[in-house]
Amino acid sequence: MSRRTGLRSPLYAATILSAFLFSACHSYHIDATIQNHTGAPIQLLEVDYPTATFGADSLAPDASFHYRFQVRGSGQLKVSYTAANGQTIQIPGPALAERQQGKLEIVLEPGGKAEFHPQLTPPA
Repeated sequence: MSRRTGLRSPLYAATILSAFLFSACHSYHIDATIQNHTGAPIQLLEVDYPTATFGADSLAPDASFHYRFQVRGSGQLKVSYTAANGQTIQIPGPALAERQQGKLEIVLEPGGKAEFHPQLTPPA
């Protein structure tokens, strides 16, 4: 009959834990902030990015909306919303690619314009 030693059990557990920690996946994400500097409330804010969308029902003047997302695939980001006058605004944004991470600031401006401030690695 074979007898187990007390040393094998902790060593085995440490090996399994190490293998799990080294094989754990890194989650790539982008922290987005959308700021409404249009001077008026907006409705139906939608941010379309490769393979998904996010948004808000409304955004007050000078308010911000935060969202964290992951990019699957690659393609161009697009922002759309309904302005206070009822006009639908659509604005193309930067290209995004899978495995990008970092921050993206979107500043909505009067006249249906926007500024995009990506701080993403790796670049698309």
